[in-house]
Amino acid sequence: VQLQASGGGLVQAGGSLRLACAVSGRDLRAYDWAWFRQVPGKEREFVAAIRRSGGRTYYADSVKGRFIISRDHAENTVYLQMNSLKPEDTAVYYCGAGTPILSSITQQTSYGYWGQGTQVTVSS
Repeated sequence: VQLQASGGGLVQAGGSLRLACAVSGRDLRAYDWAWFRQVPGKEREFVAAIRRSGGRTYYADSVKGRFIISRDHAENTVYLQMNSLKPEDTAVYYCGAGTPILSSITQQTSYGYWGQGTQVTVSS
């Protein structure tokens, strides 16, 4: 399976961006999907996930109420709608695919496939 992330860019605080993770090689129903982010010198941080069965979503506390993860089966794409962006949201965002157990859904080691990352920069 191959993942291609896009949609990053420069935005002012309070603005919005929508990231896309285009998937090829497998149907979305085969995996759980997640977005992580990373800043230089820090570990990759969980942002959001959506389960392959039922579509239940999970969010980091830092983005809850501002970000929405979704999937479009027709386009075989996973999205991350980011609203009310803050400077601390600045990072490289990665989409991942895997089959984690529920207790490990926020751990990057649970995801075996990754996109190349897309830079999000939020100016104050």
